[in-house]
Order: sequence, then structure tokens, then C-alpha cells
Amino acid sequence: MKFMKLGTKPDTFYTEEATRTVISDAPSDLVIQVNNIRYLLHKLQFPLLPKCGLLQRLCSDPEDSDSVTIELHDIPGGEDAFELCAKFCYGITINLSAHNFVPAFCAAKFLRMAESVEKGNFILKLESFFHSCILEGWKDSIVTLKTTNKLSEWSENLGIIRRCIDSIVEKILTPISKVSWSYTYTRPGYTQKRHQIAPKDWWTEDISELDIELFRCIVTAVRSTYMLPPQLIGEALHVYACRWLPDITKTKTTSTESSSGSQTQTDAISVGKNRRILETIVSMIPSDRGSVSVGFLLRLLGTAIYLGGVSPVTKTELRRRASIQFEEATVGDLLLPSHSPSDNHHQYIYDIDLVMTVLESYLVLWRRQSPGTTPAESNNQFLMSSIRKVAKIIDSYLQVVARDINMPVMKLVSLAETLPAIARGKHDDLYKFINIYLKEHPELSKTERKRLCRILDCQKLSPEVRAHAVKNERLPLRTVVQLLFFEQESGSRAAPQPQELVSRRKKTPFTEHDISKLKLDLSSLERVKGTRKTTIPETSLKRSEKKLQLVEPERNLERGGTINVTEGVESEKGQFDFPKKKVKQRTSKLEHKGRDR
Repeated sequence: MKFMKLGTKPDTFYTEEATRTVISDAPSDLVIQVNNIRYLLHKLQFPLLPKCGLLQRLCSDPEDSDSVTIELHDIPGGEDAFELCAKFCYGITINLSAHNFVPAFCAAKFLRMAESVEKGNFILKLESFFHSCILEGWKDSIVTLKTTNKLSEWSENLGIIRRCIDSIVEKILTPISKVSWSYTYTRPGYTQKRHQIAPKDWWTEDISELDIELFRCIVTAVRSTYMLPPQLIGEALHVYACRWLPDITKTKTTSTESSSGSQTQTDAISVGKNRRILETIVSMIPSDRGSVSVGFLLRLLGTAIYLGGVSPVTKTELRRRASIQFEEATVGDLLLPSHSPSDNHHQYIYDIDLVMTVLESYLVLWRRQSPGTTPAESNNQFLMSSIRKVAKIIDSYLQVVARDINMPVMKLVSLAETLPAIARGKHDDLYKFINIYLKEHPELSKTERKRLCRILDCQKLSPEVRAHAVKNERLPLRTVVQLLFFEQESGSRAAPQPQELVSRRKKTPFTEHDISKLKLDLSSLERVKGTRKTTIPETSLKRSEKKLQLVEPERNLERGGTINVTEGVESEKGQFDFPKKKVKQRTSKLEHKGRDR
């Protein structure tokens, strides 16, 4: 911060009962009233009138010895600014900086302390300080622009605001490698000593100290150059919102009726200012996707609901922008606190209605782009990936919200059923949500438990989750029966069918061991046929032989053996006829081995 020192005399102003007087041997002959302060000054003993063109005009006869009283209630900057000008005329030391430049400059203009009145006057020195020090510095320009709030009309007419904004925009657009001035950057984990080059968003915190209208002018001027990416503009908006808007995650929740009765006039002014800030920020968000995060958009929407009275256009725009980037959200982004009482006068922990409105807006956009609503019709890979991500986020969000003891079951069911069936490939996360809700709400009625479990598709549960659900005593009996039915059905589908065995046997080669074993089994079957008293029909025997030929190779397959189809030829009836010579030779070899043993 730069300063300018003018004058060499010590300060001789003193106060007596709301009267400021200069220590002097000469009696006072000029009384100037500024608001509630009276200044007892001198006409000609000190160069007050010679330097002030306005006072010269108001004093019709400067040489008149009688005391003259002048009222200057409308001087910009008030008594402090007037005293700076008076001390300059008396040669008393004053220190000028960015903090008091604006009121001093406006007061000097008001008193007409120009070069045409006297050489080396106050206005010339102030303008020199403004151009050589304030506009050349970063923080000096910011502080000066900030002080124009109290004298906005004067500052606008004198060109102070325009020149400060031009200086600030010029520095923002300066290449990062050439940023050599001091700036404020308080991001967690950032230390300027470790970084030789300034971060890309080095300017965002300093301009966030300005009034929203001045901030808007700077951001608009920067955007008009198209030299910075939309993400940097979005970061500046994010920093400003964090600086001025209330943090709804830490704000104490009160009902609308109780807060409106006890709301003071100051609170009403603050709420109105916050509404104006929020609506201005939303209007400045770049149209580019990703310029701001979806979490920031959702927090703005939550703040708009909390403040109340925000224009419907602003809330609609926030819902639309958030729905476009909804798949990029995290569960933490959705966990916004509720600030409105429920039907039973209990407060919800989380604002599920906000999530529902954004999800509905997302589905409107998704269906508009999607060619169909079934898996066969919706073949767009990007759209499928998008809605699957959203379903994953919603199911994870439901698992957290389910722990709210005041959350009614139908609100959660409605949110879960809003997504189309195509959105969920698996229902494992949905089952986890149901299990958590049933655990946290043991007083739930039988009807409500049935309604909650109706959203669950047992066929879309993984085997591990299905096994857990079958043993879950919290689930309704109807749901458990469905789970057991699908468990049994899936088990029967996994069992091999006879036709599968035949086709599998055709593809699997026989081993010599299997052929010999099959021959021995056939011979033993013939012995059984001869020893039985009851006659067995030949057709029945053939059917048994055929069945044995089908089953025995399958058993061998289960033990890890192989079947060589090339050893036999399939007959017309589906049986295998093996070459007799080869079989006899191999069986005779087996008999010799048995005798040797």
C-alpha cells in the first residue's frame, strides 16, 4: 500500500464541545458548519480562502472583519474530508492513501481547489498520486474502488470507478509469469514461497471484497475480452459466493413462521442484499458446461430456497444447469440441509425435495435425447452410461438419507421410483438402502414395509446379496418368498440338461479307460439280465443300455476324464457302436493284467 505525505507543520487542530479549532494567535473570523461539527478558522491569515474557489464565492467581502458563518452540509466525505482539505491549506502534515483518497478528491473538487484558483493546489497533487501510485498498484486499486461505495455518484462522475476498473482488468489479463505485485490467496495448503509463479486464479479473492455491482462490472469486462477460460470466471463467482452468501450447511434452521415474526429490519435488509447477490451471480455464470461444478450449482439452489423470495427464473435456471451436470455430482453435493418443517412438524435433516426436482429435470433432458426407454431401444452408450451414474448416485444418497428418523417412507420410495427401470443394472445398492431404512425405522407398519420392498427387483440382486436378503428378518415374508423362488429358479437354470450332456459328450474325446469301463458295465448288465427271475422286455433293456451309455461318460466327465469320440461312430438311434476288434484286444489285455496280479 502506497502513501503520500503533504505538509510539514504539526497538527494544531483540537476539539472543544463539538468544535474544532486551530491553535493560533489570530482570532477566528470564519465559522464553517459541517454536519454537527463547527470549525473556527481564518479567512486571510492562512491560505484557506485563496485555495478554495467555493469559499471565495461564498464570502462576498473577504476583507470584512466581521465573522462569517458558512454551512457545508452537502460536502462529499463529510467533516473528515473537509478537515483534510483545511489541513492542506494550513500546511499541516496529512497522509494520503487508497483509504482516504476518494473522499479527499471529491471534497477538493467540491471546494474547487483547482490550479485555476492557485498554483500547486490540492486537486493537482491528488491526481498525481492517483495516476502514479493507486492505479499502478493492485491492492491500491481494489481498496480505492471499494471506498467509492459511499460516494458512488461523485466517483462515477469524476471517472474514479472507470479508471480503477480498467486498471484492475488490465492486471487480471496480465500473463501469470509477469505478476509481480502482492495479492491475497488463502487456499488451504498453498504457500506463496513454494510457488514461483502465481496461480491462475490469484485475482479472485481480492476482487471478492468489492460490492456486487463493481464485481459484476469487472467480471463482465474480463469476459468480454475472451482471454480467460470459463472455468476461471466460474471460480471467481464461487469465491465471491463463499465470501458473501450464507453457508446453509451451518445456518441454524428455523421455521418460516417463527423467523418472520422475530425478523428485524436489519435482517430483512441483509436477506434482500443476499438475494440480489445470488441473482447477480447466477446471471453471470458462463453458459459453457463445466464452468462451475454441479456442487456449487446445488448449493446456490439450496441458498435460494433458504433465503426465499428469489425470482423463479433464477431457481429454474439453477435447476436446469444442475441437471445438465447431474451425473458429475457426488453424494456430498446432494446432502443439503432442509430448512422447512415437515408435515408432522419434525425437521428433515436433508432436503430431499431439492434432489427430486433436479432429478426430474435431468430425466426430462435425458428422455429428450434418448430414442427409447427400454434397453433394446436405448442403445446410445453415452446416455446409458449417464443414467447409470445418476442411478448410482441416487441409491448412495438414499442410503444416507435413510438414517433420518423423521424421513417418511413414501418420499424415499418416490425418489427411488423416479428413475426408469433401465437405470439400474443391479439392485444391490437399492437393497442396502431398504435394509438401512428398515433397521432405523423398526416401528414401520407391515403395509409400509411391503410398499418399500416393492421397488426391489429380486432378479437383479447378486448371489451374495440375495443370500443375505433371504436371511434378513426385517423383510416382509412376501419378499423372502420371492427371493427363495428366484434362488431356486437360478439354481435349476445352472443344472445341466440331458441334451447339454449329449452335445457335451460329442465334443469331448473318450479315453481307453472309459471305453473298457463302459464294456464291463454292459457285460455286468447282461449277467443281471440272465439271473433275474422276471423277464425284462428287450425294449426296456435297450433303453437302460442307452441311459447307461449317456450317464457313465458324464460321470467320467465330472471326475475330470475325457471321451474320445473317434473311437466310436454314432448310430441312428443316438447310441455309440464301437469297433469290436479294438474292444476285444483291449479287454483281453486287461484280463491278462488281472491274471498276472
